Amino acid sequence: MKVTTQGNGIHIGQRLEEKIASKLSKFEKHFGEEGSFNIKIIPEREIKKVELTLKLQNKIFRAEARDEEILTAVDRTIDKLESQIRRQKTRIEKQIRDYSYLKEYLKEVQVDEEEFTEEEKRIIKRKSFELVPMTPDDAVLQMEMLGHSFLVYLDADTGNVCVVYKRKDGHYGLIEPTY
Repeated sequence: MKVTTQGNGIHIGQRLEEKIASKLSKFEKHFGEEGSFNIKIIPEREIKKVELTLKLQNKIFRAEARDEEILTAVDRTIDKLESQIRRQKTRIEKQIRDYSYLKEYLKEVQVDEEEFTEEEKRIIKRKSFELVPMTPDDAVLQMEMLGHSFLVYLDADTGNVCVVYKRKDGHYGLIEPTY
């Protein structure tokens, strides 16, 4: 698996990269060369925040953790990622033909909200991403794996950009624009 380590405002040494890669090697026996990891280490005063993103065949798993020690934060992030994959196990097993690359692994195995006053509300972060064609059910699964409350995706049948979102009653909604 490809492992990319980035330090935002912190230097990541080769020894630390090797330790992180060795901790992630347990995923390699399940996923082989299929996926790629992106690890970001961001210092926040005495605390280190670790963001871990695993990309597998157009599916994204993401987890993050904070701790005073980088390796402890990495361990906690890996545990969260494994927990996230296990939570999705039943849904994935229902669609196992689409997620066969996870089958072997599954046998064994929050973004802080900032408060703003009315005057302070502004766009503080921008994201761009590739729209991947998928069905609404795949989009709901992807949204749950990311831990988000909504997901923008390209509908495989219509070719339109759509949005799935989680409703307060626990069900899901689908927004299909016409243009």
